[in-house]
Amino acid sequence: MDPLRHQLVELLKSKNAHVDLDGAIKGLPAKLRGIKPKGAPHTAWELVEHIRIAQHDIVEFSRNPKHVSPPWPDGYWPKSPGPPSAAAWNKSVRQIRTDLEAMQKLVTSERSDLMRPIPHGDGQTLLREALLLADHNAYHVGQLVLLRQLLGDWSPS
Repeated sequence: MDPLRHQLVELLKSKNAHVDLDGAIKGLPAKLRGIKPKGAPHTAWELVEHIRIAQHDIVEFSRNPKHVSPPWPDGYWPKSPGPPSAAAWNKSVRQIRTDLEAMQKLVTSERSDLMRPIPHGDGQTLLREALLLADHNAYHVGQLVLLRQLLGDWSPS
């Protein structure tokens, strides 16, 4: 694998400079997933679902010319502050992992031209979309850590 593709995968995994999603949600009690402490703009559920929705949109835009993005901004956030069930939480987390792996596969595929504009876009490239995804996820994973600190439920490992 060429060095740029390797570095993009490492960035997407996001375990170098900060905690990744799995680390940020590890051990988060179900009863806290829908709680918004004073001073916090979102709940853990809202952040996890937002990551899932936005990441799925980025991945699908990158590989599917027929993909239609959700309406901005409401389509990128869940309707409720808490997950409807533990199963919904788990499904969202699994989808995040699946879509992240899909982006990594796109980036590592020698058939993918990282610099070529995406034909159905308006100048975006796969490189830009991978960087956008990594940046977006890192921002919101950081919010999850801060949220857990505000909830008194953060113990870095």
